[in-house]
Amino acid sequence: MLLNINPINPEGRKISQVVEVLRKGGIIIYPTDTVYALGCDIFQHKAVERICQLRRLDPAKAMLSCICKDISQIAAYTKPINTPTFKLLRNNLPGPFTFVLETNNDMPKLLKNRKNTIGVRIPNHRVPLDIVEELGRPILTTSLKSDDDILEYYSDPSEIYEIYQKLVDIVIDSGIGGTIPSALVTCTGVEPEIIREGPEALRW
Repeated sequence: MLLNINPINPEGRKISQVVEVLRKGGIIIYPTDTVYALGCDIFQHKAVERICQLRRLDPAKAMLSCICKDISQIAAYTKPINTPTFKLLRNNLPGPFTFVLETNNDMPKLLKNRKNTIGVRIPNHRVPLDIVEELGRPILTTSLKSDDDILEYYSDPSEIYEIYQKLVDIVIDSGIGGTIPSALVTCTGVEPEIIREGPEALRW
């Protein structure tokens, strides 16, 4: 299903429709403030496995990520956040950043890699934030990569739908997406380290 959702003022009934699909174990493609992404409810084990198969990811080796509604929700699934890291999150979220943190026991086991880390995002985009808000828990997020040698990420929802309509339950169309993924910042060492630059500079 291709579902048009207003990116500025998302229609509540459409958000509810997406959340119902997620609660039933469905997977979706949705917009973020960077690129379009594949997602599901992090507690739907089979849905997480389906996404990993689509992206050819091994959860034990890959660093999976999830979208949270706010820093409090991030803290609910990660080990205690120290003051410098909290300040870094507060200064940059919502925004085009993924922060790698250590997970706690409330994070589903399938999302934990061998290092027990998870990437966390609070995108500056109403659609995923409204979805997470209504769902009541984070959703998995993994960028929708293209096989094109020139265009690394899909940005046109119509093209995405043509390719993925039989592989996912809903493709959300909120307009043309970006082609630069979020910055990736690991916060598991002594000092935060930028692993991948993104569309915006990190605010310390």
